Amino acid sequence: MGLRFLEHLLILTHDPEATRDWFVENLGFRNGYHPEFGFPVYWLYIGEQDVIHIGKARYSNHQDTYLKTPTDGDKDFSAAGAMGSGRIDHLCLNCEGIEEFIDRLTKNGVEFSERKAHNSNLYQLFMREPINGIKVELNFAWHEAARIGRVPEWTDAGENDKSAAEVMTKEAPVKASTF
Repeated sequence: MGLRFLEHLLILTHDPEATRDWFVENLGFRNGYHPEFGFPVYWLYIGEQDVIHIGKARYSNHQDTYLKTPTDGDKDFSAAGAMGSGRIDHLCLNCEGIEEFIDRLTKNGVEFSERKAHNSNLYQLFMREPINGIKVELNFAWHEAARIGRVPEWTDAGENDKSAAEVMTKEAPVKASTF
């Protein structure tokens, strides 16, 4: 079991275009492909790796629901209403050894949700770090989850009611950026 590398971070901001332009023009990131999430985002790349995701703060109820984790309840973790209040929404880590991670999280009483990622061969665990409210995303190769029969609560189509075999055998149309 182990962390492999930081995969990406999401910045929610009131001016996603200006944020994107600043990172591209001043730091040399490349604006590139991203899946369709039902709300606008930009993905910025270093080479072939997407490392910064940018979204509009408080864009829609759909976005707020999509970005929640199981322990959020009525707490508001979306970016504040004032201009310039952009914040990091989540930290994403590329991992291996999903079974050991699930065992550790369960043993420690950490509530998490599971998702088959949009248009990719990633299987994701989402949770909140309780001290600061930072969302943590752990990405695994989907075959790790399929091997142990995990069934994601969410897929590209939304809430999942299909079996692991139905969800996890479909090949992604787009190469996952990290596997």
